[in-house]
Amino acid sequence: MSSEDWYRNEEWSEEIENKFFEKLKRARRKEQYLRIQACTIASTEPDVALSLLQHYFALEDDFDHAQAYCDMATAYVAKGEIENAINAYGKALERESAFPNLKTDAYIRYPMLIVENKLINLYQSAGEVLDEHQQRLMFPVDHFRWHAAKAIIAAAIGGKELAAKHARMAFDAAKIKKSGFRFHQSLGLVGKEYKGVVNELRAIHA
Repeated sequence: MSSEDWYRNEEWSEEIENKFFEKLKRARRKEQYLRIQACTIASTEPDVALSLLQHYFALEDDFDHAQAYCDMATAYVAKGEIENAINAYGKALERESAFPNLKTDAYIRYPMLIVENKLINLYQSAGEVLDEHQQRLMFPVDHFRWHAAKAIIAAAIGGKELAAKHARMAFDAAKIKKSGFRFHQSLGLVGKEYKGVVNELRAIHA
């Protein structure tokens, strides 16, 4: 890792931590470096990420709050603290409403987390978020997650035909092998991490 990437460590140790905070002392945009480092290790070192985000939120610059809440949610998911993750995504969405020029993918991760964990009491909220942000869908994986969540919600409330329709459209998105972006053909495709969701969609489609 180059000296310029001191805030993108993919591993963490006492030595790395000491070097990071030594660099941070001399940095001008401390908020930015704290958030990026937290994002980089949110899935693998969630406790460290949450600690870094505490430092981030204690500083004055609030430019990146929406994404910081998303990074917090990622860390909570890694720890198995789903309720805290849901709350963090909710804060990200609230922040986006107040500052609409700064967008994150909370609009799709929030409903997906809800349906993947069968939080039926939040299905209405998840559906409202999906409908509100449908125009933001860009990559094949976005379309997949959007239709997958809609299918699971519809199936839960008895809308079998609608659920099957959304399941079919999710499968169509999953079949796409090129993103359509000239220099990033593999960007935003559906990966194997959605195997469980795909199995549920097959049951709905059948």
